[in-house]
Amino acid sequence: MLALLNSAKNTKSILSIVLIQASFCCGVSTQTAERNRATVTIDTPSIVREFDPNEALGAGIDGHGLGEINELLSPANVEQMLSAGFKPITYRLRTELANEAWHWNPNGAWSDVSGAQGYWTSDVNSDGDISLSYGYSLPRRGNTIDQAINKGYSRIDDGDPDSYWKSNPYLDKAFTKDDNAFHQQWVVIDLGSEKEVNAVRIQWGSPYAAEYEIQYGSVSDISDIAQNPPGLWHTFVNGRVSTKAGGDMLTRVSQRTIRTRYLRILLKKSSFMSAADSSDIRDKLGFAIREIYVGTVKAAGHFTDEIRHGKQTNGQSAIFVSSTDPWHRSTDNDFNTEHAGFDRLYNSGLTNDSPVLIPVGVLYDTPENAAAEISYLIKKGYRIAGVEVGEEPDGQYVTPEDYGALYIQWAEAIHKIAPQIKIGGPSFQEIAPDTRRGKTEGGNPVWFERFIKYLERRRRTSDFSFLSFEWYPFDEVCGSTAPQIASEAELLRRFLAVFRKHGLKADVPLVMTEYGYSAFSTQAEDDIEGALFNADTIGTFLTIGGGQAYLYGYEPNVVERDFPCTAGNNMLFLHDGDGKIEYRTATYFGSRMMMTEWLQPSGGVHSMYRCDTAPIDPKGKAMIAAYAVQRPDKQWSIMLLNKDPQRAWTANVSFSNSSGPGDVGLAGEVDLYQFSAEQYKWDANVGLSAKSDPPKHTRLDAAAARNLQLPPYSLTVLRGSVK
Repeated sequence: MLALLNSAKNTKSILSIVLIQASFCCGVSTQTAERNRATVTIDTPSIVREFDPNEALGAGIDGHGLGEINELLSPANVEQMLSAGFKPITYRLRTELANEAWHWNPNGAWSDVSGAQGYWTSDVNSDGDISLSYGYSLPRRGNTIDQAINKGYSRIDDGDPDSYWKSNPYLDKAFTKDDNAFHQQWVVIDLGSEKEVNAVRIQWGSPYAAEYEIQYGSVSDISDIAQNPPGLWHTFVNGRVSTKAGGDMLTRVSQRTIRTRYLRILLKKSSFMSAADSSDIRDKLGFAIREIYVGTVKAAGHFTDEIRHGKQTNGQSAIFVSSTDPWHRSTDNDFNTEHAGFDRLYNSGLTNDSPVLIPVGVLYDTPENAAAEISYLIKKGYRIAGVEVGEEPDGQYVTPEDYGALYIQWAEAIHKIAPQIKIGGPSFQEIAPDTRRGKTEGGNPVWFERFIKYLERRRRTSDFSFLSFEWYPFDEVCGSTAPQIASEAELLRRFLAVFRKHGLKADVPLVMTEYGYSAFSTQAEDDIEGALFNADTIGTFLTIGGGQAYLYGYEPNVVERDFPCTAGNNMLFLHDGDGKIEYRTATYFGSRMMMTEWLQPSGGVHSMYRCDTAPIDPKGKAMIAAYAVQRPDKQWSIMLLNKDPQRAWTANVSFSNSSGPGDVGLAGEVDLYQFSAEQYKWDANVGLSAKSDPPKHTRLDAAAARNLQLPPYSLTVLRGSVK
């Protein structure tokens, strides 16, 4: 179990909410409902933490398509977005996911001024406000697949010998201060299925590899290539190659053919030669490959190539690389994807004058550009909550040591500008441990442990101020939602507990930079399940000591369909064809209910209390979840979730004084807010809400609250004072 923030404090009472569950049989009966009881006990001597929702709970703003920022962030839309009640903002960086360099200010300077190309640094000054910013695709890109809209392609198998991939020069010892053996670069080739291989042909660019190894592997999960577990790769019998020339090299790696799907070119020593005479050392560092061919050479010398070459993602064999050179040209601008400019964001009203969690590009950018970004924000007087270094390196198969080497360079550059600013990352794409190898836990907890050990070896752990991650726990969106809704809270607790076992210290804040039901589109994101999921996520995250959490899907969006079985999106609002908010999802109503009814809208320090729920099924799940706070206005506020899709519950609310005589209970009238299928219904046939009413609000006498009905799949807030 994770360590809770703030030590327990002694108070005078124990608040018990006795819940009478409906029948466990099919259907709901008033008679059987009274025979099945459950309890939720709120232990008032146990304040598990204190928090201010104006600092802890926010939402994220992402990049969008051409022309969409002006529509989505219109004053009318912003007003409705603010009505959800979130205060702080995090800025999400889509360029990092798209393998692009970010011109956060369209004005700036190239390292090669005359050629309008090279390494870009945006200007720390601006004549006017920055309204929009853009990414620039990388002409030396190595990955076939990216994590954005996936419209690029690898230059390693694009069929064009004039183009080439080049590794990131910032991973050479000239910048890392490490021996290059610690940051060996590589190229992984996926042939799509097992093929017979005995020869590899490489057309080298400059700098070429003076020493390299050609390997084959048994890869069951492509994410393994980032962590390279023992036994994953095997060097061909004749796979160790040294050369003094580069050029076009055909290597007969084995006399007999090896049947394999995956190959790796492990690049061990660079020639340190640039393609042209250049005074920029970055041109000479790393490795460059123009084209690769893999297959068989017959006795007569005929070569059969098994790689598909082409300039589209689906037209070439998949290539994965350890890193990519952020070098690019003015002609590489990607105006089809745009981000809100910093001035537009800070002046829109969306930040509520709160500090913003700011990203800097790292995998496809330079430390100079990152430092300039922070300098610009400081000069403008914009408040910064922290700086997140990169986004989702795990999803891009970056090794933890390579990310760590870049992280240190970026932290150094930023701290020269702002020594006290908090820097963290890495915005994990997922936090689930990988247990495929039996009892040994792998996956991102181990990735994180290696990253921390690298910082420790370099004596730079002081540069790491928070762990950031995204929370989209469910990939299976075609099955029943009920088991997933029931298990989500425990998954979050358990996964973060694994990180504690792998080097995450108790005093390092947790920042959930995105959360939503799934990374794939599903009806559950917009129906009642979405409201329940978000409330349970936030309640659990706060209980286990989470620092900040940011909802994803703040801007209005449209319904999408990743699978034929379901359609939806992580969003609070649906917009019409002009970007204007037209419908509100159940997630919106649940979020607003949480932020403005459960919590005090004006913010302030809230005390959160321990809640014990019984009974719990043999798998550790409870159909009822409860999260209790005492607000700054001294009212008790209890958020109750009925995660049972079929059965109603009846709640009997009572207080008992544990340290003195007499009963303590709710006094006078209490506020009751409820949200369920009575208020909201999603029409899956048309992808719109057929019924979209706000939560039902009633005022009850305190005695009446002792028999509180909790409808199936419902969110309830009970709030009042105690006598």
